[in-house]
Amino acid sequence: MSEHTAYVTMETFDKMREELHRMKSVDRPAASRAIGEAREKGDLKENAEYDSAKEAQGMLEAKIKQLESTISNAKIVDTSTIDISKVTILTKVTITNQATKKTITYQIVGEKEADLKAGKISASSPIGKGLMGRKVGELAEIQAPNGVMKFMVDNITV
Repeated sequence: MSEHTAYVTMETFDKMREELHRMKSVDRPAASRAIGEAREKGDLKENAEYDSAKEAQGMLEAKIKQLESTISNAKIVDTSTIDISKVTILTKVTITNQATKKTITYQIVGEKEADLKAGKISASSPIGKGLMGRKVGELAEIQAPNGVMKFMVDNITV
């Protein structure tokens, strides 16, 4: 598991903490109960329900550990202090694809918040990396799986 900084808004940080609390206080006890109920059904060597409950518990514990790691490495970014002279984390950037002439606006976010349907792309994605540090009027050439894509940076906002 890589130890890297997760840039998040306060809203996302609070959601992660709520999710962790729910997993520890609701999901973990439920997993223990399921194991206990399955154990009461007899021979553990041939008890598929027991094996399934143990596997579910293991997956839950792995998710808890991953979320704890993400929270401990999170850096909360205050949107009021963002420099909009260049593309940075949490800025909204309007770009024009030079090949298709289509214009689109993305918000550059941390991996945990990325949601393409909501117009949020990860700073670690190929397009996100290629746009970071660019200024209005600059051309970004980005290596994508289908070749080099060229985007003109049209606007940067918060």
